Amino acid sequence: MKSRVITQRELRNDSGAILREVEAGRTLIVSRNGTPVGELRPIRRRRFVPRAAIADAAARAVRIDAGRFRADLDAVVDPRAHG
Repeated sequence: MKSRVITQRELRNDSGAILREVEAGRTLIVSRNGTPVGELRPIRRRRFVPRAAIADAAARAVRIDAGRFRADLDAVVDPRAHG
């Protein structure tokens, strides 16, 4: 969905209707004297992830050998470069 451009005056006069648009998922660009100055967009709601789901994912994750991982990194990046 393309962003709609609204004026500063429209934001001031119709803020209730504009916020309902944003709540519905629309992004709006606010302009002043024809120049875009801001963006109104919906915020992403945080999703709760149960502890059991995280523990299950961690239990099924690939195991990493720390020494080998460090050696692989050192082969690509010079560890002395950042002193």
